[in-house]
Amino acid sequence: MNIFLWHVHGAWTTSFLHGGHQYFVPVTADRGPEGRGRAMTYDWPDTTVEVTRDRARDLPIDVVVMQRPEELNGLAAAWLGGRRPGTDLPAIYLEHNAPQGRIADMRHAAADRPDLLLVHVTHFNDIFWDAGSTPTRVIEHGIVDPGLRYTGELARGVAVINEPVRRGRVTGTDLLERFSAAAPIDLFGIDAGSLGGTDLPQARLHEEMARRRVYLHPVRWTSLGLSLIEAMHLGMPVVALATTEVADAVPQSAGAISTNVARLVDEMRGLMADPDAAREAGKAARNYARYRFALERFLLDWDRALEAVAGLRSRRAGSTKSNSPPLPKGAR
Repeated sequence: MNIFLWHVHGAWTTSFLHGGHQYFVPVTADRGPEGRGRAMTYDWPDTTVEVTRDRARDLPIDVVVMQRPEELNGLAAAWLGGRRPGTDLPAIYLEHNAPQGRIADMRHAAADRPDLLLVHVTHFNDIFWDAGSTPTRVIEHGIVDPGLRYTGELARGVAVINEPVRRGRVTGTDLLERFSAAAPIDLFGIDAGSLGGTDLPQARLHEEMARRRVYLHPVRWTSLGLSLIEAMHLGMPVVALATTEVADAVPQSAGAISTNVARLVDEMRGLMADPDAAREAGKAARNYARYRFALERFLLDWDRALEAVAGLRSRRAGSTKSNSPPLPKGAR
């Protein structure tokens, strides 16, 4: 298929782009939010093609994958020559985030759009967002397995939090000091420098994470973080708040999962003092993650969703085959 989507979430997109389709990613001269193009810190396949707005308007597109309200509310149509997602092109709205605010007000931007498919990345998000009459589906995360790389040679914890100052209590940044009573905590992530942290390319980040004894996930309210799943794949023991999807996605055998911070600090202190126990918990984490968050399962689930949406459009058009013309010259 020919799939059109914006580069919004680099880590998630890296997995999605391994599906073996042709992917068109908008790019602008400033590589800003309207067109970041290919990622600079992730390894993306050659089937991912940057396109300018001029080229995008005539592209043969089988499915549009939207991820932000502005894409739904005119941006996608502006890039695609006036073709409206859902109305003129098969479309999926992918929601990465848990909703914010009062439960009664958690209405999704794509609510009451039966011409779209709304995909959530966790079951928790699916039950909290109000989608109205829009059909929904949950496709849990899957990642490219970085391999068993855990050494735990440094008796330190590690947390990966993007924009830790701006997001503050949402990501549990304020809890880092409490956890530091168990061990020093090294912080990585986008804009982590203001707190003494570092932002690293993915491959280097995995190396540094795996050297630390324990992965800390202090997040109060967000979707299931990909860095947590990556840590489990690396073979790291996990200490995590049992909030949002974590309570269902991380087994107790992987480390310590609770909403009791004092208990988690004690458990983390124990893992720091017992490298063998930490290693065994890390093995349990990896075994579970490789089953639950396998890339193959993720891509199969997405193929089913893409085929369902594209197939519905084809049936409406009176055909079971794609009507996409050949790629225009210069599309690459």
